[in-house]
Amino acid sequence: MLTCPPTLYRPFLNGVYSVSAGLFRLGAQRVPWAGGEPVEAHTFALDREYGRFVASKVAAHRRALHEYAGEAGLTPELRRAALTFIARTLAAESSGVMTWDGRTFCNALLGWAADLDPLWGGVEGLERFPAPLAHLAPDVTPVNALDFLGLNAPEDLALVARDPRSGRDWLAAVHVLSPQHWDPRGKLGRDFVAVHLPVAGSGPMNATAPRLVDAVMTRGPFVRFAWGVAMSDRLDHHPAAPPDEDRATSTRFDPDGAFLRVERQTLTGFPEAQGALFTIRPYTYPLREAVADPNHARALAAALRTMTPEQVTYKGLTTLLPDLLAWLDDRADREG
Repeated sequence: MLTCPPTLYRPFLNGVYSVSAGLFRLGAQRVPWAGGEPVEAHTFALDREYGRFVASKVAAHRRALHEYAGEAGLTPELRRAALTFIARTLAAESSGVMTWDGRTFCNALLGWAADLDPLWGGVEGLERFPAPLAHLAPDVTPVNALDFLGLNAPEDLALVARDPRSGRDWLAAVHVLSPQHWDPRGKLGRDFVAVHLPVAGSGPMNATAPRLVDAVMTRGPFVRFAWGVAMSDRLDHHPAAPPDEDRATSTRFDPDGAFLRVERQTLTGFPEAQGALFTIRPYTYPLREAVADPNHARALAAALRTMTPEQVTYKGLTTLLPDLLAWLDDRADREG
């Protein structure tokens, strides 16, 4: 069950680093850097890395759930639309591992089931039973339906809402247990521009915010990608989480400890509920594997060289970049 390998995405293959919407229509447009994969139609990526995500999420949950999850002005209508979609889609894409009958969600791999109320977010009747991965979450108690479903999915979850009268949008809910050096609490209740303002180079994308939010809610679903180079493959990089080698001031570039981190993000709109679901699935690949082909090393070096100084700093590459580029250039010069 869930034995397929994770897809290896290389969004840097165009040789340019940019911060843009970069939307592909899910189920209709092929992702050009998906390694020959067919047109993608899935929201949730359920593969052999599933246990790793559950273990990481459970650890974050135990440490301080309030630092990763919350709500701000979430309407019952949007909650119901999003939670119903998440439960139904997880079940449909899980190869039979998960089931949803409109009330009870069951995960035969984690060994738990619960009755969910999508309108008000309740979770009741949590049952546990023997299962292959039951040992990963033996004592975690979900606080609500979004928390329960978020622990069942590899992806992090966020809900964006919009006021139909004023047109204002805001981040209405987050369940983000694998953040990449940002605090989900600081984004709650803020609009698209404010959420993305700290992202270096996001100005052009933010200038199109009203049109982009409207497209997400009414014309999707979409998939997009973000990427960077990290010195750790840990999934949870919340600013308050225990530190590791990634972005430590003493860290130097070591190709054996470097990883390409790619985020696959999907956006699904619920126009009748005036909102959208945003999912985030991180992938971490050993850098040697990601650029084993000299052409891939050449493309990544070219993309990194297009970063502005602000983007280099934002991505945590200030001290690493010279050695990283030298290593990539050396690999690009090889014939095999």
